[in-house]
Amino acid sequence: MQGLGARFARRSRASPLAGGILSRGSCTKLFVGGLSYDTNEPVLKDAFRQFGDIIEVKVICDHVSGKSKGYGFVQFESEAAASTALNEMDGKSLDGRDIRVHYAQKRNGGL
Repeated sequence: MQGLGARFARRSRASPLAGGILSRGSCTKLFVGGLSYDTNEPVLKDAFRQFGDIIEVKVICDHVSGKSKGYGFVQFESEAAASTALNEMDGKSLDGRDIRVHYAQKRNGGL
């Protein structure tokens, strides 16, 4: 179980609230969690487009079933647009669910 504790500790330190700009993967890419399983990419894009030009929207789906895993990513052209979207959308309701919005973290591979 020590491995699980170490993974949790790493995530806590990499939190956008606990760390500085160096802990973020990109200042233009946002992680959006708590999505309804019915939320698709056009719905997610429509919810965030008011904050600025969007480069990419991705809802992560299960490889076997094709169903949403309940989270996704929105990448903006500018840091200012991403920052505004994060501040305005974190905790808001989308498709009947309160979503969580954070700066996306770089993946180190593995789990």
